[in-house]
Amino acid sequence: MQSKKPLAYLARPTSLEDVVGQDHLIGKNGPIYNMISKQKLFSLILYGPPGIGKTTIAEIIGKEYGLNTYKFNASTDNKATLKSIVAESKNYGALVIVDEIHRMNKNIQDYLLPHIEKGTITMVGLTTNNPYHSVNPAIRSRTHVMKLKQILVKDIIHRLKTVEIAFKDDLTAQLDGEVYEYIALSANNEIRTALNMLELLHISFEKETVSLKQAKQVLLSPSLSLDKNEDNYFNILSAFQKSIRGSDVDASLHYLARLIAMEDLSSILRRMTVIAYEDVGLANPNIVSRMDACATACERVGFPEARIPLSMMTIDLALSPKSNTAESAIDQALADIKQGKTPKIPNHLINVSNFEDKTPYKYPHDYNEALVYQQYMPTRLKNTTYYTSKTTGKYERALKQRNTAIKKVLKKD
Repeated sequence: MQSKKPLAYLARPTSLEDVVGQDHLIGKNGPIYNMISKQKLFSLILYGPPGIGKTTIAEIIGKEYGLNTYKFNASTDNKATLKSIVAESKNYGALVIVDEIHRMNKNIQDYLLPHIEKGTITMVGLTTNNPYHSVNPAIRSRTHVMKLKQILVKDIIHRLKTVEIAFKDDLTAQLDGEVYEYIALSANNEIRTALNMLELLHISFEKETVSLKQAKQVLLSPSLSLDKNEDNYFNILSAFQKSIRGSDVDASLHYLARLIAMEDLSSILRRMTVIAYEDVGLANPNIVSRMDACATACERVGFPEARIPLSMMTIDLALSPKSNTAESAIDQALADIKQGKTPKIPNHLINVSNFEDKTPYKYPHDYNEALVYQQYMPTRLKNTTYYTSKTTGKYERALKQRNTAIKKVLKKD
């Protein structure tokens, strides 16, 4: 290509119609589409994985409203930069795109908040972290939080072909159909990565036809040819986990072999780590340390040798006793939180002394066996039980005995 700018930059969408994979936000019934079509501008926080369109959508919003758009990186830019932006915006209004908003320090937040409230500026914050956990509530309460989804393989393929048509004078190679799918699967759901791969193939095979074999040789990405279909790929991961959960060691090894053939080590390790916590759990908690050691070994040696620790760990996981009590307990607790069950914390747990409740906090270590009765649960949830033990493993049987003994000691007279 003649331009020195990368294709991913040149092909960045300039309208919502060119953005793929986010119809729930920018489609005909999406909140961002409605915000623009009805000219009702408000501040946003967009969050989701990298390379799926957060910055692009923010820039399109600024363009659609005809606003001066400024970029501010909460990790590297300082308050003086923000002051300069606000000064330039007083007469005309502006859109400020705040990248890594979860890193914004309090000093900058305090300066920014009144300008957002007065409408001097409109902010679109960007983050890969869940803002409900990582962004200051003062900022979050003044915005609408919207989550972007992972982009599907079919959407990436559509975008690749659209870009080829738009840049047909520069992109002169002819890609076999399966090459597009290979790029989309290898790009880990990132449009930007997929476009970089597309550009490399067109540079490498100018005015030539590109086969899947040639694409693999140039891109050096994991081979997914055995199960290229995205749904099928995740079906294999699901079957792998369910076979381990069901303690069928041979079926587990079969699905592991299919995953190894695709050479996607990171996905295998992520899934096996989930299995260690979710399915084996407290029935054999030492499995977690062994899983960490397996992951370290696999990352150190890579394929083909990584197949050996993966096999060893899969056998261990499949034949271990199983317990999902940790998952069930936290899910029940989270269900209560989502239903609004967040009653007042007992005063003695938050070091608050007032006229209503002067109950002192009892330091357990001052008592026999470090056990003393006092109320920890909020009063409205006082008799709630989240953790119910299983007896499939020796360790959790011991936990059950310990829990029973503790409740007996702490039972109020």
